[in-house]
Amino acid sequence: MISFTVAAMAATAAEVAADTLSTASEAVATTVEAAESLSIIELAMKGGWIMVVLALLSIVGVYIFFERFSVLRGAMKKNPDLLDRIHDNLKENDAKSAMNYCAGQNSPVSRILAKGIKDSNLDTASIRQALENNAGLEIAMLEKGLPVLSTIAAVAPMLGFLGTVTGMVQAFWQMSNAGNNIDVSLLAGGIYEAMVTTVGGLIVGIMAIFAYNYLVTKVDKVQNMMEANIISFLEIVTELRGGNGSVVK
Repeated sequence: MISFTVAAMAATAAEVAADTLSTASEAVATTVEAAESLSIIELAMKGGWIMVVLALLSIVGVYIFFERFSVLRGAMKKNPDLLDRIHDNLKENDAKSAMNYCAGQNSPVSRILAKGIKDSNLDTASIRQALENNAGLEIAMLEKGLPVLSTIAAVAPMLGFLGTVTGMVQAFWQMSNAGNNIDVSLLAGGIYEAMVTTVGGLIVGIMAIFAYNYLVTKVDKVQNMMEANIISFLEIVTELRGGNGSVVK
């Protein structure tokens, strides 16, 4: 009789353990399924209004990057015949043709050299100063929008942290109102939603800083190209003057 009772109790315990494991497995499966079905949009929406601001900043950043990328790609195009054409025209005292040729190129370098051609009757120091002043203006135009991109790179992570802090405050506020009926899922859900903004802010910030540094590198290359062409133009002026006088007679 005793052995029969022990066997029955063991069977009952086994059934309870099996039921428990089955229930746990179903709960895990349901959780995994719910996590897998959570889309990026649904994840972003859990961050609240700060995610909307981050989305707007990312759109502005993408627009600035591609717009500046297109401008800088055009500015970096080289014309190997530009200086030779200017040299030949100035050698024939035909500054007008040289300026018209530069105007047809419509590039930062050609616009700078056109200014140098216009002032080619001045002394070399004055020509250099005019060229450098125009180069500064062209660089400023190429850098248009880059300060905004730099600001996005700095502000986006801060907005993400702000969303995390406000989300945590809200989660603890809800727990304080819950009294003795504190549910761990309540705190976990608040923290989960709060961390979404941090992830979003870091993603936008990292993308913006990479885009900013890439564009700054391109601007530096254009600036170096400008400086090289300015030096070559001054050498042409010095050569044609023979050390004195003006290029255009």
